[in-house]
Amino acid sequence: MITEKAYAKINLSLDVTGKRPDGYHEVRMIMQTVDISDTLTFEKTDEGISIDVGGSDLPVDEDNLIYKAAKAVTDKCGITEGVKISLDKNIPIAAGMAGGSSDAAATLRGVNRLFDCGLSMDELRELGVKIGADVPYCVEGGTVLAEGIGEKLTKLTQLPEYILAVAKPEKGVSTGNIYKALDEIFDSIAHPDVDAMLGCIKSCTGTGFLKYLGNVLEYVTEPRCPEITQIKKIFDDGGSIGTLMTGSGPTVFAFFDDRDKAAKAVNEIRNVHLATNKESFVTTLKKLY
Repeated sequence: MITEKAYAKINLSLDVTGKRPDGYHEVRMIMQTVDISDTLTFEKTDEGISIDVGGSDLPVDEDNLIYKAAKAVTDKCGITEGVKISLDKNIPIAAGMAGGSSDAAATLRGVNRLFDCGLSMDELRELGVKIGADVPYCVEGGTVLAEGIGEKLTKLTQLPEYILAVAKPEKGVSTGNIYKALDEIFDSIAHPDVDAMLGCIKSCTGTGFLKYLGNVLEYVTEPRCPEITQIKKIFDDGGSIGTLMTGSGPTVFAFFDDRDKAAKAVNEIRNVHLATNKESFVTTLKKLY
């Protein structure tokens, strides 16, 4: 039996630059790993792929990204044995934090190790892009510029482990619908300055990069989920030094210079029932390399 951690991510900057003929959207985004994770364990079996999702509502068949990732590695390496994968879920589901993609990436790494396949990280990323746009990033994580549909990755100087408060409203959103709605207003909105943030990460000191936080998808998601605005206000009133929605939402994160301030803001969000205890927490950025 072997174990892999699947860490969540946030988007420090997320811009959509266009739509391809195949329907995928071109993006430029700065991704950052955060210190909350799912845990996956892997055991050899006689045949087949079986998944235990620990009582969550996730599917356990080929619709699960974990299943797709396991099959991708076993097919690539000609594995005839089976594998049982058990998931201990901590990352909020459908939160814009790449929980499913990170689980898939952990599965690529885990099955590769379990069967001693010897696939490189580049080979795992190549398998990952066929599973989901965020999977290649999640294979290694860290502080990364992602371009294309998310598969073109450039490692950046890793940020320190700053304090982060996170809250996900109970109301969910459809990523597909969010991108479709963005297409309709694409030419009428301001886009985040990804290049400015890149330059600041490389040369600025401290938290100067936070003034360039931006997510073009907020234009679409926030009006559909007003809880996002309410959570942002509580974070800002509580002393946040930078607040943003991650991914297509609805999760909001906020940087704080003091853990007690972050915890107080999270407690207020819970008290007014904007997020549950399980889907609101204080954590930090995570350094992985």
